[in-house]
Amino acid sequence: MVSETYQSKKVCVIGAGPSGLVAARELRKEGHRVVVLEQNHDVGGQWLYDPNVEGEDPLGRRPSLKVHSSLYTSLRLISPREIMGFTDFPFSVKKGRDMRRFPGHRELLLYLKDFCDWFGLRDLIRFNTRVAYVGMLDYYATSTDDVVGCEDLKWVVRSVDKKTQIVMEEVFDAVIVATGHYSQPRLPSIKGMDAWKRKQMHSHIYRVPEPFADEVVVVVGTSLSGQDISMELVEEAKAVYLSGKSLDISEGLSKVISKHENLHLRPQIDCLQEDGKVLFVDGSWVIADTIMYCTGYSYTFPFLDTKGIVAVDDDRVGPLYEHTFPPSLAPSLSFIGIPRKIIGFPFFESQAKWIAQLLSGKRTLPSRDDMMQSIKELYHSRDVAGIPKHNTHDIAEFEYCDRYGDHIGFPRLEEWRKELCLSALRNADTDLETYRDSWDDHELLQEALQSPHFTQHGAQDFPL
Repeated sequence: MVSETYQSKKVCVIGAGPSGLVAARELRKEGHRVVVLEQNHDVGGQWLYDPNVEGEDPLGRRPSLKVHSSLYTSLRLISPREIMGFTDFPFSVKKGRDMRRFPGHRELLLYLKDFCDWFGLRDLIRFNTRVAYVGMLDYYATSTDDVVGCEDLKWVVRSVDKKTQIVMEEVFDAVIVATGHYSQPRLPSIKGMDAWKRKQMHSHIYRVPEPFADEVVVVVGTSLSGQDISMELVEEAKAVYLSGKSLDISEGLSKVISKHENLHLRPQIDCLQEDGKVLFVDGSWVIADTIMYCTGYSYTFPFLDTKGIVAVDDDRVGPLYEHTFPPSLAPSLSFIGIPRKIIGFPFFESQAKWIAQLLSGKRTLPSRDDMMQSIKELYHSRDVAGIPKHNTHDIAEFEYCDRYGDHIGFPRLEEWRKELCLSALRNADTDLETYRDSWDDHELLQEALQSPHFTQHGAQDFPL
């Protein structure tokens, strides 16, 4: 719904990664007063590479981690750059920089810095500022579903300057949580894990393969990061055992395993023994030096106190209408960047526009009851489809992103963007080692580069 009365709100955005930056841009465009709180020294969020992992808990079990970024040194994008940009700021090739279609992580950081500078966002950001507490001002409620005075809800935000340790407490009309979800390690539960005396770590703190020279390494998890890291470790380690839930692997991974004598596929781990033995469920075993868990990440918001209204249950953040709005607190509290398995940047942009327009009064949300009903229907459909709770926010559906954008008239994903995404996934499936440097989608690529997305700023067509 569209309204005619506009308001300017004081809004706190937590995080200056991709979702926080585009939120700041859209909020300011809508006339709001914006403060972005960022714990690091620069923009980028997950894309701000941090080589200093010494002193970090190797399994990430501490409630607050020192290291935010999970990037390893050699990481390259798994999607082609053409599909990744915000709608009005293409991720173009720049001379003198990493000009590859699937560049290294630093190139995406530079893109985000360019975005920040182009739209003049840096002045809105307080760097080296850790958010310690976010809670409702003068909160009182009759139940977790009924916050009294929700329309006039304000938020107390307590932050700490990491250099001076000065604590600041401020009141905002609204808070947007844009802290990402690739920092808090998600670990499996394996018998003997706590008693195993050798090295165990999560890939969150993996950076380079050299420390694993001549070791026997068990990599747990056959996701893209597990595959990528295994391919890198195999050049240094004595042997790498890749352990997965299923032995039904892609053609691409099968090719890699057949090429390396010291890379072995194994089923799930049954148990760990104190002498270093790793037993797999098929009865095979190996004595390992290191176990590396490439088992994904969990959602966590240690600073956020909603009196139990918003909770994380087995990686389901809820209740959230459209993965964004807690019905009884919206639109004064919202989340950007919760969904996974999407083309991220355009989706974050659509979230940011919707939130900014809701806060200004230009649009309104459905009733609280209607939003809760929508959430119940989502959960039910997931249950019926046999999707585990921890995959609630995995979208993997272009149509959902298009429907989401329809709430605010956001442009639908271009067909070339969808096709380039699928083309990269197919190529990775068949040629895991080479798909980033060898592709067969030249016609689609030309269609993309000649589209309004790339020509809107007179972007130059550099040869790729």
